[in-house]
Parts: sequence; structure tokens; C-alpha cells
Amino acid sequence: MGKTIHTEAVEDFFDAILACKDKEEMYAFFEDICTMNEVLSIAERLEVAKMLYQNQTYIEIAKKTGASTATISRVNRSLGYGNGSYDVIFERLGINKDKE
Repeated sequence: MGKTIHTEAVEDFFDAILACKDKEEMYAFFEDICTMNEVLSIAERLEVAKMLYQNQTYIEIAKKTGASTATISRVNRSLGYGNGSYDVIFERLGINKDKE
């Protein structure tokens, strides 16, 4: 069986995120715990997922975000074959599948 993210350290990390009371606390926490590039990479993946969700092409996504086709492909696999979390989050954020 492969690696899992279900570890005590990850559990503590997620608890810490959930303990943040607002975006300002989130900014402060992530600026302390991650490098700027790590946060920007995660944000880029979410933006790529949103654009894929809205049926934009790899070329459009790469042009707008600067993401590599490898990153876009990886996110696309997660979007199609992952745990369904993108659908849940995008629904909660009011992001439609239609192209904006």
C-alpha cells in the first residue's frame, strides 16, 4: 500500500488550519508555516482546477496562470479521479461549471 496523508502530523496541521478564525489569521499562519512559493503553488493548483471545472482548455489555463502542462494534467487527474472534493468546494464557493 502506498503513502497516506492520514498521519498524526497532518491531523494536527488540519486542526491548526480549522482553528484559524478568519482570513487574516489564515494569511499569518500560512506565511509562518509555508514558503511564499508553497502557498502560491497551492493557490495556482486551485485556480487551474477551477478553470478545468469550467471547461477551459490547457492552452487558456497555461496562458492565464503560467502553470505547466504537467501541473494542469495532474490537477485534471485529481478533478476527474480524485475524492470529489473540488466539486464540493466549488459548489460551496458558488463556482459554476459554465465558463465565466
